[in-house]
Amino acid sequence: MKTKKKAAASSKKPVKKPKSPAKKTRKAGDTKRPRITVLIADDHSVVREGLVSLITRKVDMTVIGEAANGREAVDLWKQHHPNVILLDLRMPELDGVGALKEIRGLDEKARIIVLTTFDGDEDIYRAIQAGAKGYLLKDAPREALMDCIRRVHAGETCVPVHLAAKLAQRVSGETLSEREIDVLKLMAQGKSNKEIGSALFISEGTVKSHVKGIFAKMNVISRTEAVANATRRGLIQL
Repeated sequence: MKTKKKAAASSKKPVKKPKSPAKKTRKAGDTKRPRITVLIADDHSVVREGLVSLITRKVDMTVIGEAANGREAVDLWKQHHPNVILLDLRMPELDGVGALKEIRGLDEKARIIVLTTFDGDEDIYRAIQAGAKGYLLKDAPREALMDCIRRVHAGETCVPVHLAAKLAQRVSGETLSEREIDVLKLMAQGKSNKEIGSALFISEGTVKSHVKGIFAKMNVISRTEAVANATRRGLIQL
């Protein structure tokens, strides 16, 4: 009988301890960090709507305001103090560079990305000089834009290689004086040397000297070429 009892006891399976509840794994992108707040400033509503749609899909970003011009951008920045601003370069009332200067004048730590269709070396130079931390073209891949927002928010500078090369060329090349820019603008309006002289209160001979200097610095041989070159680079706006 004892043998049977021992056999029965040995045949019993050991009782398994209940498993502790499995820890929930955090999903990718699930974070308790505050979202990056973004202000969008662009005078085209379709562009704004597209950017809002892209940004709000990201778990680490949110749009806190939209501005249709540079003046609204400055006002909304004062109201919300966003982490990052996406700023168009050409806008009514106050252009991108003007808005940049005003915002940076209020807070030199403001993080601003210029998002534009203009890739002239002068455009890039003026934006970076005014304090932009990033410069992207509107045809950039969407993930490149998202990455740029994150990098600028982290304190980095974001300028694609091909635009940085243009910036370097602008910095190292000869620059036109303010007077030469004034002459160029009037040349673009089709004015003669005499008319330019009258508008700027300088002699016709002085105008000729400025035109000669413009041609030499820009490596062009005609007024038409000078105006086209200046427009492409962002030196003047038609």
